[in-house]
Formats: sequence, C-alpha cells, structure tokens
Amino acid sequence: MELRVSSRSQGDHTIVTLAGEIDLYTAPRLQSELLAAMQSADPTQVVVDMSGVEFCDSTGMNVLLAAHRQACERGGDLTLAAPRAPVRKILEVTGLSSVFTVHDDLSGLNGQ
Repeated sequence: MELRVSSRSQGDHTIVTLAGEIDLYTAPRLQSELLAAMQSADPTQVVVDMSGVEFCDSTGMNVLLAAHRQACERGGDLTLAAPRAPVRKILEVTGLSSVFTVHDDLSGLNGQ
C-alpha cells in the first residue's frame, strides 16, 4: 500500500495529513515531506494528522521521532493528531506517547 501525504497551513501550524501505511518503503517519502513542512514554517509548528494511517512500523516511528527532534532543535514542535488505535498502541508500548504530544483530533489547534 502507498502513503499519501498532503500539507496545509492552519493558523500558525502546518498540518501534514497522512493516509495509508508507513513502513520501510514509504518512510523516505514521509521524511522528505516532514522536512519540507518544517522548512516552510518558523518557528516550526507541525501537526501530523495520522487519522488515515492504517499501519506504522518502527521505521515510520523513527522518522517521526527524528522530525520531532529537529523541530524542537529549531524552537518549535511536532505533534501527532488522531492516531488510530493500532498506532496509538505502538506509541504507548514503545514509550513514545510520553515523547510526542498526541491530540485526539485537529480541533482547537489554533488556540494552543
């Protein structure tokens, strides 16, 4: 399965919307899209909408973690929104749920 990626500005955030699977084959595309999103915003405030992600393996988690680190180094942040139950479980099992800010949905982002 492929990974579809789109991005848009919403207030002071860049919303990167993902749909499909994040794995060894699609992770490079995710990485390049996240880098582009971070370069377009200053300070970097990126929200990754994961509501359409059906699967994410360790390669995908590592890409998200590296992008989070880069955003923080630039004085910004990268947060996750609306992960489905399987992805949320991976975040919890790996301890990454304490690293990422995870929003239940995209509502209220402008007020944060």
